[in-house]
Amino acid sequence: MSRIFICLALIWALTGAAVANDFSALARVLPEQSRIVDEGRTGVRVELGLSQGVPYRIFTLRDPYRMVLDFQEVDWTGLNSEAFLQTSRISSVQYGAYVPGWSRLVLELGAPLAIESADLRIDEVTGAAGLSLHLKGTDFDSFAASAGAPQQPGWDLPEPEATALPPRRDGAQVLRVMLDPGHGGIDPGAEVTGADEKTLMLTFARELRELLLRAGGYEVVMTRVDDQFVSLERRIALAHRAGADVFISLHADSLSEGRAHGAAIYTLSDEASDVASQKLAERHDRGDLISGIDLSGSDDQIADVLLDMARQETKPRTDALARALADGMSQQGGPMNSRPIRTASFSVLKAADIPSVLVELGFLSSPRDLRNIQNPEWRANMAKGLAQGLEKWRQDDLVKRSLIGQ
Repeated sequence: MSRIFICLALIWALTGAAVANDFSALARVLPEQSRIVDEGRTGVRVELGLSQGVPYRIFTLRDPYRMVLDFQEVDWTGLNSEAFLQTSRISSVQYGAYVPGWSRLVLELGAPLAIESADLRIDEVTGAAGLSLHLKGTDFDSFAASAGAPQQPGWDLPEPEATALPPRRDGAQVLRVMLDPGHGGIDPGAEVTGADEKTLMLTFARELRELLLRAGGYEVVMTRVDDQFVSLERRIALAHRAGADVFISLHADSLSEGRAHGAAIYTLSDEASDVASQKLAERHDRGDLISGIDLSGSDDQIADVLLDMARQETKPRTDALARALADGMSQQGGPMNSRPIRTASFSVLKAADIPSVLVELGFLSSPRDLRNIQNPEWRANMAKGLAQGLEKWRQDDLVKRSLIGQ
C-alpha cells in the first residue's frame, strides 16, 4: 500500500441520529486532536482531527520524498506546525489551500515511508472526523516504483474563457499587465517572525494594480487574487490566455547567500549572474514541486529553435523593462540591492514572447527590508516607482517599435 488513492463518499445519518454540524460549511482542523508521532520500530502515526468528514486522497512523490494528502476542503487555521510535528522521521510539514475546492497537506519524509493503514472515522452524533494513518519504513526502490501524482494532464491550466478580456480598441494605447504575486495557498514562500511572503506580495500586488488602473492606459490581470496555490505552469498559461503585454512576478524571499537585502529585478538566463541568484531560482522552482510538476525540462518538450527566436526579439525589451523598473524604484528611495539587475533561470519567466521580470521587493531575512515591506507608506512609494518605470518603458518601447516598423 505504498501508493494509495482514496476518495470517500461520506454517508451520513445512517442511524437517524441528528448531526450538529453544518456540512455545507468548510471543514476545520482540530489542532488538539492532530499530531504526527514516532511509534518506534512500528513506524509513524499521523492523526488529523477534523470538524467534519471530507473526501480525501493520498499519494507519494519523490525527489524529494514526500507524502501528499489532498482534502475537499479544510481550513487549517490554528494548526501549529511545531506542535503538530512530533517526530524527526518527518523532516517538515506544509498545509494550506491548494486549488479552488481543495486543500493539501504535504509531509516531507526523512526516509522512504509507505502507508500501512489509513482509516477515517466519523462521529455519528457530531459529524466530527478523525483520520489516522500508520506509516512504516520501506526501501528506496519500492517507494520510487509507486510514487507519482495522479495523471491529470493540464489539470492546472485555465480554460480560455476564464481569463478572457475584451479586445483592445483599434488605436488604443492600452498596456495589458499581468501581476504575479508569488507563492500562495500551501506554498507560503519565505516566513519570518509571523510574516509570510505570499500574504505580503498579494497585498502589494493589489496596491500596485489599483495604482496602475487609476493612472489610466493599463489593463491589469493577476495570477491569483486570494490565498490559492498557483503552479508555475499555470502562471505562464494565464499570462498567455490573458494576452499580457508584460509579466511582473512579485517576491520578497529569505536568503543567506550573498548580500541579501535591498530590491532587485531579475530576468531569465540559463546562467545565474551570481551564486545567490542561482540559489534563489532553485528555491522558487522547488516550491512548485508541491504540485508534482517540474518545469525545469519543459523546453525539451517543445521546439527549442522557435523559443530561441522568440526570445531574441523579447530579450532586449525585457532588459530595458528591468532597467526602467529598477530606475523607478531607485528614484523613490529604494533601497536597492548593490546589484539591482540580475539574471537566473526562474521557470516563471519562461514565456518566450512576453517581456517578463521578477521583482524582489527586498528580503524578509533582512530586518530593514521586512520593516519596509510591512510599511504601507513604503509600499506605496515602491508601487509608484514601479508604475513610473513601467510608463517610461512603455513610451520608449512604443518609439523603438515604431522605428522598427518603418
